[in-house]
Amino acid sequence: MKLFISQPMKDKSAEEILGERERIIIHCKEIYGDDLEVIESYFEQEPESKNPALYNLGKSLILLADADVAYFAKGWENARGCKIENTCAIEYGIEVIEDYRK
Repeated sequence: MKLFISQPMKDKSAEEILGERERIIIHCKEIYGDDLEVIESYFEQEPESKNPALYNLGKSLILLADADVAYFAKGWENARGCKIENTCAIEYGIEVIEDYRK
């Protein structure tokens, strides 16, 4: 089983993003088991592009195509890239977990 993680990244440090990813992975392994394969969707390098966010969204959608389940981290519903990934996951039949914690 392959896991795709979608998480808001704006105004967050790499440490915050990676820490949240690790917590999500631990949680999802409790649900799906230790053989869960995590799709690496965090890009450390900013691409040379007129619109880096859109470029990375395109790369994320390519990765999402191989996912069995997509986890949408807290605050996803307010992040435009996450919302697009969520719509795509639903429309293309990928299992979705949406985190709405306050």
